[in-house]
Amino acid sequence: MNTANKVEIDWTRCDGHGLCATLLPDDVALDEWGFPVLRGREITAGELPHARRAVLACPALALRLDPPVERD
Repeated sequence: MNTANKVEIDWTRCDGHGLCATLLPDDVALDEWGFPVLRGREITAGELPHARRAVLACPALALRLDPPVERD
């Protein structure tokens, strides 16, 4: 069973705030309009807690992990 985690963006929610690129600079860059561009790499086990916090901090709730993070 593959349990690799990757960052994903829900484009129907993303407003281009850019916080994801600030919180996850190794995983997310910004395009010329300020919208995120995913680098497509897997999140390591050591990075997972930080990635979960970044997902929960997204103001538009557009950032997510696959497999998903539980929200309170």
